[in-house]
Amino acid sequence: MKVMMVLNGAVLLLSAAAAVTVPSHVPSQGLRRVVKPETAVTYQASQIEAYLTKEQVEYIRPGYNIELLSFEIPADGRPLATVKLTDDMGQPLDREGKITPGPCSASFILAWYDAARRDYVSYTTTVQKSPITQVSATQAAADSGGTWTRVELGTYTYKFRTALPTGYDKTKTHTVGIYGSRNLAAIIEKTYYDNVLYDFRPDGAAVTDTWNAVATATCNSCHDPLALHGGARREVKLCVLCHNTTQSLDPDTGNNVQMAEMTHKIHFGPNLTKGYTIIGYQQAVHDYSHVTYPQDVRNCTTCHKPSAPEGHIWYSNPSRQACGSCHDSINWETGENHDGGAAADDSACSACHQPEGEFEFDASVKGAHVIPTKSAQLRGLGIEILDVEGAAPGGKITVSFRTYNLDDGSFVPPSTLNSCNFLLGGPTADYTSYVRGDARAATVKGETATYTFTNVLPTDAMGTWALSADVYRNVRLNPGPSAAVREAAQNPFRLVAVTDAQPIAHRAIVDLAKCNKCHDVLALHGGQRFTIEECVICHNPVETDASWRPADKRPAESVHMKYMIHKIHTGEQLERDYTVYGYGGNPINFNEVVYPGDRRNCEACHKPNSYGLPLPEEALPTPTLRDWYTPMQAGAAACLSCHSSLHAAAHAYVNNAPFGEACASCHGAGREFSVVRSHAR
Repeated sequence: MKVMMVLNGAVLLLSAAAAVTVPSHVPSQGLRRVVKPETAVTYQASQIEAYLTKEQVEYIRPGYNIELLSFEIPADGRPLATVKLTDDMGQPLDREGKITPGPCSASFILAWYDAARRDYVSYTTTVQKSPITQVSATQAAADSGGTWTRVELGTYTYKFRTALPTGYDKTKTHTVGIYGSRNLAAIIEKTYYDNVLYDFRPDGAAVTDTWNAVATATCNSCHDPLALHGGARREVKLCVLCHNTTQSLDPDTGNNVQMAEMTHKIHFGPNLTKGYTIIGYQQAVHDYSHVTYPQDVRNCTTCHKPSAPEGHIWYSNPSRQACGSCHDSINWETGENHDGGAAADDSACSACHQPEGEFEFDASVKGAHVIPTKSAQLRGLGIEILDVEGAAPGGKITVSFRTYNLDDGSFVPPSTLNSCNFLLGGPTADYTSYVRGDARAATVKGETATYTFTNVLPTDAMGTWALSADVYRNVRLNPGPSAAVREAAQNPFRLVAVTDAQPIAHRAIVDLAKCNKCHDVLALHGGQRFTIEECVICHNPVETDASWRPADKRPAESVHMKYMIHKIHTGEQLERDYTVYGYGGNPINFNEVVYPGDRRNCEACHKPNSYGLPLPEEALPTPTLRDWYTPMQAGAAACLSCHSSLHAAAHAYVNNAPFGEACASCHGAGREFSVVRSHAR
């Protein structure tokens, strides 16, 4: 809402700027905005530019693109780059922000690539002295103090201050990295960014050695987008130019920020023996010991995609730095906590840690990273619901089903399982009730098992109900971990019409595949619950943690799906405590959760067109006994679980009534402050 108010107010600002500010600079500088054929640009509803007026677009010229036209290393050794700065429509931009709105920055890094060590060494550096330890460290950095020269509007040269050393190796791959921004925060509260990377050999020969370990798109599956050091550095390859082995010491802590070591440690967070803290720009302290990776860290291929040109390096190139970044209890000098003993260098690593061995869970790199639930020794477990009878108000549900091995389809008697627990809930319009039933003692005839619930459906049961099940068995792997592995079946799902003529599903809001982009396999409550369809049966509007929360810690907290998930993903940005008591009375606090993406991107989780207002009439209020007020109507509960401030709650409260809410009047589709428009980036 704040953004759009700024835009509305910006019309006057734009008119004044167009009439006075711009012409006053044209005569004095001899510049003019050159009108060239424009590139047609279409903005999506999730982008703030989609809501600009034609006049605002023509003035602001959204976007920022850096094009490297040429890069030379003259005789003086000081590189010279020629760049072109344009907006999204291909029009030139004034670097100083006088002829066109928004000053544009561009910073340059130049490094050479040591292919033997798969590591960069930067020519552009800075010396950082710690005020804590008084230790100085040479760190890779962007060039500073160079000279900008305007060629024409939008085209500039940058002469490096840094001179390359005499005799530098011209046969090596060199990479120039450029990162820049265009600041329009004062007008539309947005800054544009761009990165450029260019590989070349100074001798003019073809480039054959390149760094291609991880693609930025892979990181952006979760990070949406990767935006570091203030937001301008967004390409992984740009990161490694500076975060290299020899120029990445933090002199304050003695820790290293080399890319592999730093990234592994950050993602391993609370599992590290020694923790990981970096003191960065302006002595800001960054403690990563609480960062929790949202999936099993042994999923190396989540980042190291097999399709990447160097997607093999995680298993083909073991080193003390890469491996020790997670296994930080190892003392390489003494050999403590390392079965192979002391290691003065990396030369012997691959002798034991081959890419892949004969057995799972061996010393090979792939073997050591086998996730037990993904072991090839597991046969796979499945369940199929064959038929459902007795679906009527006051009736007893009888379900016929088959449990089987996935590898050959052979029948598995339910009595041999550790769990075969059916879940029945309804109505699907918005769930309010559910019951469970243990079907391990089901009657078996041939390969069909039959189970009748002990509980009857309520006499006032209406609509459609849903049936699911939690099914698993404990398996000992050999070789494998000492503890048994819980091999769980994917939850089956069956709609059962109670009073409806035909089964009607609960509204589809979230895409499980989107959850699994970050979580790999969403496997909750002991790794037995995998599907959103089952989650919402229990995590319904009236569900709380009352059954586990101690009496002296009440009132109970809501675990309604939308309310709970929004709060968990808002995490450290919440303005109120969100602690849920789970199994065994265990308190789980979510206020330290760091969501790696941008929460304005609702479709990172939601299906398209599923999160706007108004919500369906059947959507129920959420009892929120620990929040600003209770209950919250359906729309307010969704919004206030992210927007958790007192002001947001007061705004919702005065626009709602016990019998309904007026949110859609302002935030409905097509409105000035619609949900989509308010979340536009």
